[in-house]
Amino acid sequence: MESQSYEKETQTQESSAFNDDVAGVITTATSPVSSSGDADWQEWVNVVVDYLAKLPDTLGNFFSDYKQPLTTFGLIITATITVYVTLSVLDAIDNIPLLSSVLELVGLGYSAWFVARYLLKASTRQELFSEFDSLKKQVLGGKSQ
Repeated sequence: MESQSYEKETQTQESSAFNDDVAGVITTATSPVSSSGDADWQEWVNVVVDYLAKLPDTLGNFFSDYKQPLTTFGLIITATITVYVTLSVLDAIDNIPLLSSVLELVGLGYSAWFVARYLLKASTRQELFSEFDSLKKQVLGGKSQ
């Protein structure tokens, strides 16, 4: 008997907790009200949104203020990468057995031709210096004669 009365008592407690709803009626779920959790979260969201909204203007101002140093830095990085790649390619070419010897012979042949063409006679040396001066004036600026 005691067990039956205990079962009825627990059933009534359980059913009273769920009998608030009327059949067929849709109710909205209510969340417990938090004291400052939502407000803190909303403040952080607003700070992030404001920062992201101002980011394009901030970056634009930064790049316009530091255009020259950033360009110089970019050129230094590009030159470093170019030298590294060039040295890697030359090292790869040097590791090809016959190609390095052939390229050395080509260099020696060109050097011999240059000496014979421009450096043996005074008149050809003068021609070389005049070509060099005209090239220097074109590159550095100045009046050509």
